[in-house]
Amino acid sequence: MRDAADIADFIAHHPRMMRCLAVLAAHGPADAWIGAGFVRNALWDHLSGQDTEALPPADLDVVFHDPVNATAEQDAAFEAALHIAAPDLPWSVRNQARMYERNGHRPYRDVADALAHWPETATAIAARLGPKGVEILAPFGVEDVLEMIIRPTPAFYTKPEIPLARLEAKGWRTRWPRLRLVGLGDSP
Repeated sequence: MRDAADIADFIAHHPRMMRCLAVLAAHGPADAWIGAGFVRNALWDHLSGQDTEALPPADLDVVFHDPVNATAEQDAAFEAALHIAAPDLPWSVRNQARMYERNGHRPYRDVADALAHWPETATAIAARLGPKGVEILAPFGVEDVLEMIIRPTPAFYTKPEIPLARLEAKGWRTRWPRLRLVGLGDSP
């Protein structure tokens, strides 16, 4: 794999991932994406020679940006609709127009800006089903996720302990031993 188009093609050929995107497109908020581990974990499993369908997703991080209806109740309503449509999937819906407050940031302009404030560049990636097929949103590009690199986003350059704690808590090095840390105290 070389680029976002290859990632979109990879997702398009994985029925479980396509089902998630189709359910989101039919029952989720307008212009919503599924981010973080949905894309990252499947790619890292594939790049590590592991079965991408072996482990179900721990959660499906649905992100959208609607500054007009930025309430936790609205998020819960979308999450409930998704649970009704696909109760076997672990939906987690968050309007990024309100998440900046929780994170202590200035308001996010859009979903791409919100992703740019996630801890790692390889996590700052999302997919959705658009009119022409799978679309990829990656404000820092896709090189780090494809190279299995954990690098802090600019928002976390001065807080490397957060990506390092996530690495440890989530057992990423056990699951993907080929991971490389960059900008977190390890050499590339």
